[in-house]
Amino acid sequence: MKIRFIEPGNRPYKPTILNYFVYDRYIRTPSVGLNTLATIVKREYPDTYMYSESISKIPMKDLQDANIIFISIFTYAAVRGYQIATYLKEHTNATIVMGGLHASMNVKEAVNYCDYVMLGEGDETILPLIKMIQEKKKPDTAGYAWLEEGKFYSTGKPVPPENIDVIPDRSLIHNYKKMTKHMTIWPQVHASRGCPHNCDYCALVKHFGRCVRKRTPENIIEDIKYSIDFFEKGNHRIVQDLWITDDNFFADQKWAMEVLHAIIDSGIKYRFNIQARYEVGFDDEMLELLKKAGFFELDMGIEFIDDASFETYHKKSTRKEIEKSIRNIQKHGLSVRGLFILGSDNQKKGCGKELADFVIRNHIQGVLIQSMYFVPGTPAYEANKDRLIHRNWAKYNGNTVHYPKQMTPYELQLEQIDASRRIYSVRRLIGAWLKEDWMHKVLFTGEFFWHMSTRYDLKKELKNLPKENMIEKVNKNAMEVLHNA
Repeated sequence: MKIRFIEPGNRPYKPTILNYFVYDRYIRTPSVGLNTLATIVKREYPDTYMYSESISKIPMKDLQDANIIFISIFTYAAVRGYQIATYLKEHTNATIVMGGLHASMNVKEAVNYCDYVMLGEGDETILPLIKMIQEKKKPDTAGYAWLEEGKFYSTGKPVPPENIDVIPDRSLIHNYKKMTKHMTIWPQVHASRGCPHNCDYCALVKHFGRCVRKRTPENIIEDIKYSIDFFEKGNHRIVQDLWITDDNFFADQKWAMEVLHAIIDSGIKYRFNIQARYEVGFDDEMLELLKKAGFFELDMGIEFIDDASFETYHKKSTRKEIEKSIRNIQKHGLSVRGLFILGSDNQKKGCGKELADFVIRNHIQGVLIQSMYFVPGTPAYEANKDRLIHRNWAKYNGNTVHYPKQMTPYELQLEQIDASRRIYSVRRLIGAWLKEDWMHKVLFTGEFFWHMSTRYDLKKELKNLPKENMIEKVNKNAMEVLHNA
């Protein structure tokens, strides 16, 4: 059996000098999840390999005689994934299987482009599917969907796997070792899955569930060592940073402390950053362990800076508590990176400046800003699908895609551009070089160019965004109906 895995890119990889300065334009770190599935399959089927359009072009010639091709998609890469699947259906005899967050949550769409859709995480269902395909049988256990003579069949979502102690084999990804010379991608380790919270817009909770499943500390340490070696051996990387990519690493406090102690005891000397909710900022013992283990930054999913928005989207946070948490984290010698959303029902014109002021005043040292996003299957999508401008998934990558309640889509996009411009101004770049430590000098410089690239894309999209609000749109449509009657 010849089996191939493909990670489509919203912008397929192309060689350019920009890749050395700008992350996520033509380069990004390959999917840990898909790499994990490829590793599981490789144990049973030696002719297994993975291509990621994050770091390489896909050599279609190698796929022509493949038996099974797995394609994993997030929402922003769904259009590209469907293009690849359609091409492969027409030019190969391979069985095409789609999976990943978007395909699993939007299965009745995805199933039109492939032979099967894998539902859920796939760790325990991928090998049985391969066997069924070999034996030319239809699935009879949970985890799959398909079309047969135009009729939709689904065996239902499988129970999430409990044992996730799999170390992804990075060497299975085409050109990955070669691309570790780029400072715009970095080692990543996923230590747990799931989150106990229930934010309306979060697709990851919907996909992985609220039950948090953890890898053993020993397995995580082995993965960290391997990942560092994969990136560092033969390279001279300026920035040494490994990202723990868990949605909520601190959900199980006892386990999180065990992992941090294991890192300390292992003697690993490296820099780490990690995603976190604001509550960890009140746990002095955890913050001390993080600092001792080599963590220098917490990527905090703050999302909003007004309490009304927190309440609207069922996120248990308050602005006062978040600011208090940030101060305590910084007191322990750790920096904070903020992940923000603009375009909630409670925000008005000027929210971009308000966000920039909040970031600068609280000395948040890096940000990711996105307009309100909607992944099919989430409560936020179901509640707002009548307010979406379009369903061109390729533009669901931070762009404005809906009619906000108190702004026009055009105005919301301008607010995002304004927030980015204020936070990543030339004046603040100079300030970073004069005042920040060496690590944050480098990081802020890279993000300065990244945000410049992002603003360029956001400005290009402005011409496609409505300058009317939802009420004006409804009234306009009603007038057109009356005129045509």
